[in-house]
This record gives sequence, structure tokens and C-alpha cells, in this order.
Amino acid sequence: MMNTFSIEKDGFKLNGEPFRIIAGAIHYFRVPDEYWRDRLLKLKACGFNTVETYVAWNMHEPKEGEFDYSGMLDIERFLDIAAEMGLYAIVRPGPYICSEWDFGGLPWWLLKNDSMALRCMDKDYIAAVDRFFDDFMPRIVNHQITRGGNIILVQVENEYGSYGDDSEYIRYLADGMKKRGIEVPFFTSDGAEYQMLTGGTVPEIHKTANFGSRAAEQFARLREYQPDGPLMCTEFWNGWFDHWTEEHHSRDPQDAANALDEILALGGSVSAYMFHGGTNFGYMNGANDYDAYEPTISSYDDDAPVNENGELTEKYFKFKEVISKYAPVPEVELPEPVKKKKYGEIKFTKSAKLFENLDVLSTPVESVMPMTMEKLGQGYGFVLYKANVRGPRDEQKIRLQDVHDRGYIYKNGEFVGVQYRNDKEPMHSISIEAEGAELAVLVENMGRVNYGAKLKDAKGITQGIGFGNNFVYHWKNYPLPLNDVSKVDFKDGVEPFDGTPVLLKAEFDVDEKCDTFIKLPSFKKGIIIVNNKVISRYWEVGPQRSAYVPAPFLKDGKNEIVVMELEGYKNPVCVFDDEPDLG
Repeated sequence: MMNTFSIEKDGFKLNGEPFRIIAGAIHYFRVPDEYWRDRLLKLKACGFNTVETYVAWNMHEPKEGEFDYSGMLDIERFLDIAAEMGLYAIVRPGPYICSEWDFGGLPWWLLKNDSMALRCMDKDYIAAVDRFFDDFMPRIVNHQITRGGNIILVQVENEYGSYGDDSEYIRYLADGMKKRGIEVPFFTSDGAEYQMLTGGTVPEIHKTANFGSRAAEQFARLREYQPDGPLMCTEFWNGWFDHWTEEHHSRDPQDAANALDEILALGGSVSAYMFHGGTNFGYMNGANDYDAYEPTISSYDDDAPVNENGELTEKYFKFKEVISKYAPVPEVELPEPVKKKKYGEIKFTKSAKLFENLDVLSTPVESVMPMTMEKLGQGYGFVLYKANVRGPRDEQKIRLQDVHDRGYIYKNGEFVGVQYRNDKEPMHSISIEAEGAELAVLVENMGRVNYGAKLKDAKGITQGIGFGNNFVYHWKNYPLPLNDVSKVDFKDGVEPFDGTPVLLKAEFDVDEKCDTFIKLPSFKKGIIIVNNKVISRYWEVGPQRSAYVPAPFLKDGKNEIVVMELEGYKNPVCVFDDEPDLG
């Protein structure tokens, strides 16, 4: 007999019987695949019956037309493990997901097309979405409950009412998924505000709301748009994410449990966002930009019931207690806690100047005006711009016009200063001697905007570089993704920081692979690379002061850590600790 899941006027029905969704969000692409089983078991043991996940288009199609479903991206295996445990699944394939993820999950290469309009019926955008859906949808079709799998719901777009009101686009996505074999019910989710529900919904698709408290009020607003059918909070915000420079967010566990209780007491279904947050490994954090640009940290701990490295928090046990009032909590034997280890203090013993290794890290592209990272065919990391400036010029301000996001300025190889995206005016002045000078600007992409009207967020120098009102022309553009530092010429010894970017390297032995946390107590800003894989950003402003390194990212025996420091260090050591510090 075929299993069914439906949305009826009086509620969700599983095989014709009433069913309440009690889901928790775990994003497969934020968690090492070796840990999926551990995290999903903890979800089930807490009383949840469903796992909910976004789909990160930018991870699955990292280059235009090239797809990847390996390792941490193997969503089919993730769904299979959940199904083995008797967990149902909700899949949210976007194409836009927000999620504090770079560009809201949209692939960076869309920004090569200046004229493309995002998240609407723009023909170029739709062509890219269609290609992604053509490749992705067949992979989940057989995982639907109607075909013996565990997917019960699929979301159309995400919080669209926070961005636009193109109903034709919403219908096009839903029709496209149907044509590609999706037969379980669709839904939309939006904040419970008039503008969001007006712009983000269409009559024929079930509507859900996203909120963190005041369930009766939020559901009442939803009822104005949908008089019957099951009530659901698709994103119950039980915690919150952090931006650099902010205080760490935390929510009282009892307050979060009370809010969950209110949703369930009203007969609502729910998905806890997040149940387990995981990590924005590498460069994949997003950013907000309202009055100022605010990049998200690398940790996506989110003050969730299961923390970044998989430990149960007080919130976990409070949620389990609440859920047990409304549904049977199965007897599940929890897995052994993942081991953590202090590998101790490691001294960096080798170093390499970034600017002395450009020939092995990059191939320059010449252009009249500086090119954006995307135009250079690069998604993430850094880009260096170099030009010879004729002199003489009196001392005047260097203008990095619309720098995205943080520009380090050098004259003849010596550090001048930093221009950040939030600086309203040019910050630094130089003069140019009669013989001229080399001007260099290293720009860090700190994460693309993932929410709101400023989603189109190309990286690098987006308008030009100049002095006063004059532009400087004829540049060499060096793409620096730093996703492979194996050819860098590291020399023995570490010198005091001289103002220019430096890569420091150390080797350390691992006798037992365990989770660990890297801390850089005397470093200022940069990236951490372990075994040639970019793991995390770091910045002394906090709140995050450690980087999570899961055991699967380590090797038995000799391992390597490389740090690229941009702004200076006092003592060239790192510490591998057994406890995180998220501020």
C-alpha cells in the first residue's frame, strides 16, 4: 500500500490519520557526514518525529553547470539515515534559503551577470534555477513518502514576502517541482506580518509562519490569510545567530521551552530552528546589511538544543519535557558523546609572505578598472589589486569606491591602512613621489548578504580606486581563494609581523582523532586552514574566539595548520583546546 501525506482543512494527515509535525532543523551541509547519525539520533531521542533541512544550491553547483553531492553534500544519504530511524523529512530546496549562509544559498556565479534580477521571473535567473532543479529534483523524488521514502513536505522558495511579490515566480517554482516528480504537498513560510504574508503567499499553496514567541498572536495573523488547515511554525526561533563585533546571543532555556509549549498547546505543528546549528565552515557565512554591513561568524551554534559540536544543552532537556506532554517520546539509546581533546599549544615554525607567493597562488588578470571577484571567476576568499601610479601627487585620500568588504592598502609593499565597507569616507592618505609608486589593495570577501534588498552583493572593488575625484586605471587583479596552499614556499622561522599578510604553518601529531577547538590568543584577523582545507575565519573583535575542528577533519599522525594573518600577532602560537569559546 502506498503511504500518503496530505494537508486537509482539519489538519495534516499521514495515511489518512491526524498527524502533528514536531520537527527540528539540521542542515546536512553544516555538519560532517560522519556525524549525521549522531545528530539525528539525538533529534529522535528528544521526541521529534521529523527532520527539516534547507538545500544549499551554491554548494551543489559551485561552478556553473558542475554539480557536487559528495561527502557533506550527499543529501540522499542524509535522508536515508533519517528514514532508518523512523524520522520523516521536510526539504526546503529554495532556490533561495537565507539561513545566514553566503548569498542566501544562491551561487556566486549569478553575479557575473550584471543585468540579472534575482528571485523573480527574470529569464536568465529562471534558466539557472531550471538547470539546478533539473539536476536536483530527481535525486529526492524517490525519497518521498509516496514512493517509500520519508519526505512529507517540500517548501517553495523561502520567506519570499521579505523580498518580493512575484506570484508568477512562486507558481513557476511549484509547477517546476511538480513536473520533475514532486508529489508531496508544498508550503510557503514567511514572517507573520501583513506585507510578508501578502507578498510571499499564493492561495493554492499552504502557508506557514516563522516566529520565536507570541504564538497565539502570530497564528491569529496567519489565520487571516488561511482560515482553515493546520497551523505550523516552520521556523521556531529558539536561539539566534551572531555577527562579528556583537555580543553572543543566548536565550533562556525555560523561556524557549515556554514558547514551544504555547505552539503545541494551540494545536500547532512546529520545526525548531535550529535543533542543531552546526558550522559555516570555510567562507560560507552570510551577512546582513540594513544600515550597516554585518557579517555572520563562522560558528552557527545558534544557542540550539544541541550545540555546535553535538553536545546536549539544558534547552534539549527542557524541549524533551515539553514534547512529552503532547506526544510519546521514544526510548532511544543515545550515542556515546563525541570525544573532545586538548592537543595543547602548538608553535608556528614556518612562514611565508603572501605577496612573495603570488606566482604559485594566483594568475593575474589585467584590466583597465579593478574587476570584481565574480568577474574574475572566483567565488570566495580574497582578491589583490596592483597598479603603478604616476607621480608626483600631493598627499590625498585613497578612495576605495564601494569596497566589499575589507580593503588593506599598501604603498610599495608597506602597509598604509584598512578601509572597511562601513567606513563612510576614505580613511587614509598618501603622496606619490615623482618616480611613481606601486599601489596594492588586498580585499577580503567577508560573506555575501543573505537577506533583504541588498542581496546583490558582488565582492572586491565594485566601483574603482582613486585619489580624490580621480580614478587610477590599468590594474593587475590577483584572485586569491586560498583553497590550496600546498605550493606556498614556507621558510623556516617566524619573524615579527611587518604589516603585510603572512601565512604561518605548524605541524602537529594526532594519536587519537577527537573534536577540538583552535584558539589564537594573540592573533588579530584572518583565516584558519587545517590539512589544506579552509576551516574558519577569526577576528579579535569576537564574539567567537575559537574555531571548531571536527575529528573527521583530522588525520592519524601528522597534521598541518596554516593561519593567514592580516593585521598582526604578538606570539606565534595556537592552542588546540577541548572547550569552545563563542563569547
